[in-house]
Amino acid sequence: QRYHFNFSKLFSLRSKNTGFTEKTPLLKVSSEENGLQCMALHNPDFATDDDSWENSSAEFEQRFQLGSEMTSLSRSASSEKHEILDNLPVKFNLSKMRLSRYFSVFVLLMNVWFLSFKPSLSFTRGTIFINIQAFLQEPGSVPLSMKHQYLRANIEAQVTIASIILVGVYVLIILEIVHRTLAAMLGSLAALATLATVGERPSMVKVVEWIDYETLALLFGMMVLVAIFSETGFFDYCAVKAYRLSRGKVWAMITLLCLIAAILSAFLDNVTTMLLFTPVTIRLCEVLNLDPRHVLIAEVIFTNIGGAATAVGDPPNVIIVSKQELRNKGLDFAAFTGHMFVGICLVVLVSFPFLRLLYWNKKLYNKEPSEIVELKHEIYVWRLTAQRINPASREETAVKCLLMQKVLTLEMLLRKKLSTFHRQISQEDKNWETNIQELQKKHRITDKILLIKCLTVLGCVILMFFLNSFVPGIYLDLGWIAILGAIWLLVLADIHDFEMILNRVEWATLLFFAALFVLMEALAHLHLIDYIGEQTALLIKVVPEDQRLAVAIILVLWVSALASSVIDNIPFTATMIPVLLNLSKDPDVNLPMKPLIFSLAMGACLGGNGTLIGASANVVCAGIAEQHGYGFSFMEFFRLGFPMMIVSCTVGMCYLLVAHVVVGWNS
Repeated sequence: QRYHFNFSKLFSLRSKNTGFTEKTPLLKVSSEENGLQCMALHNPDFATDDDSWENSSAEFEQRFQLGSEMTSLSRSASSEKHEILDNLPVKFNLSKMRLSRYFSVFVLLMNVWFLSFKPSLSFTRGTIFINIQAFLQEPGSVPLSMKHQYLRANIEAQVTIASIILVGVYVLIILEIVHRTLAAMLGSLAALATLATVGERPSMVKVVEWIDYETLALLFGMMVLVAIFSETGFFDYCAVKAYRLSRGKVWAMITLLCLIAAILSAFLDNVTTMLLFTPVTIRLCEVLNLDPRHVLIAEVIFTNIGGAATAVGDPPNVIIVSKQELRNKGLDFAAFTGHMFVGICLVVLVSFPFLRLLYWNKKLYNKEPSEIVELKHEIYVWRLTAQRINPASREETAVKCLLMQKVLTLEMLLRKKLSTFHRQISQEDKNWETNIQELQKKHRITDKILLIKCLTVLGCVILMFFLNSFVPGIYLDLGWIAILGAIWLLVLADIHDFEMILNRVEWATLLFFAALFVLMEALAHLHLIDYIGEQTALLIKVVPEDQRLAVAIILVLWVSALASSVIDNIPFTATMIPVLLNLSKDPDVNLPMKPLIFSLAMGACLGGNGTLIGASANVVCAGIAEQHGYGFSFMEFFRLGFPMMIVSCTVGMCYLLVAHVVVGWNS
């Protein structure tokens, strides 16, 4: 028969020492001249009811779990730095425990967790918890041995590990081994495990604080607004209007869409711009039998370019203008916007012809209509059926011949359809006016009352976005404005099928952003971003003084662009601002502050076009397109986005060099 006693009741009621409770420390660590000493504070005598023991069988076992708390851990002055605590003998007596025949002690688990340690030059005070589980069958002394080894990695090792994690995440995304959301989750988990290994394990509360809830709230609120908006037929109506303005010319339509997206993103957040533009573009391309992927990639590229023109168009610009020290030195909203607007206009003028050159050999029309795809699938099924027949008899041979004849007939029909389709798409759409009339009959506003409600709410939300940037008395961030607008529209629209609205929310995109925020903050705690900034500053300092400003502009812009194409530009910008401020204050360097900040802003914003996850708008656009069945891969975006990033950054670099090195526009 086995007896199981309550642990806290046993300690509080059964101990003969009235001052001993379950919270009384058993072990104490003290600092002496020869090092750390660990000793027993209490030798508790556990008393039990004699009747209870006598009634027990000879094979009675009792399990005690002793929890102890060691405090006041300090470092000996004579010991060397980073020395480990090794082989500390710990003994305490569990006396007068009247158990039966055999004696055996098995220490099954002793885990020491250092909860508050940071990689500093000396040990810091903290709390250590020890859980000991022992099985006793006879009274006796319990020898324990505790080892503490503090593993600390230097900065270079942490940066190397962080770089490996980042490269691993990109390999998973580029090769499409897993979905990009899962890749970001695996990367954030690896980064958190690395932080725990080097002694900086963050708590769950801290990890949750790393997530940018303002961005997630903005995305969620705008996704709900767009989902309700799509029920009105407004996107179909906009697609027909865009087709009318372009007069049936595809490139005129693409140029118009990209230009409008760039202008809107200069005043709105580029994520909001793509949330509004992506459904319109997809519907327009479906009407015109175009491939939406290439048009969407072009739009998101110019959205990122246009967002760099003003102080509110892109998050890095908002961070720069919000810095009080920069504002005290004259870099306010007007000064920042006036300088960046001129450069971005030049970038846009050069980027449009280059985009046309990139799309020169790309077929914007769908390669094949749906009827041709279905016909190909039918041919495949007939041929597979014929191949499965074994012509062992005359009848089976005849059936196989009939099936193969059917395949040949379908293939001939397929060739005719393909020939007709290619002739149609090679001709210029001269009957665009007739097509407009047919499209207007098919695609029209379906719910005018709901459309008025949606336009009213969306107009108020966009107005609040503007006022939030210019009026300091509004204490609502963009996320709150979007959430309140979504709730307001849900009330006005009287939505009964709420699950239908939630199904249109890009949950995978929201989860990807949450994992990406954790990954980037963890990499920042592993000193990856600090290391990039410090190495950039060191390279600038070794340049001769007469060439230092030009080299600084080039180096800061390209480092910012390349870094922002692979990591989130928000933590990178926040880290680089103090580095550049220290450079401008250093009398040995003697560099003006504004050219460095403008180079940082130009590179961080334009660098988002380098990869699919370089900017938030890229991920949002890809998520919505994937939901509509037109998802594009990392490499598809990279083939177009990275060359556009190189050209746009080159134009921006030339503008900054002329403005600050040649003209001297530094005041």
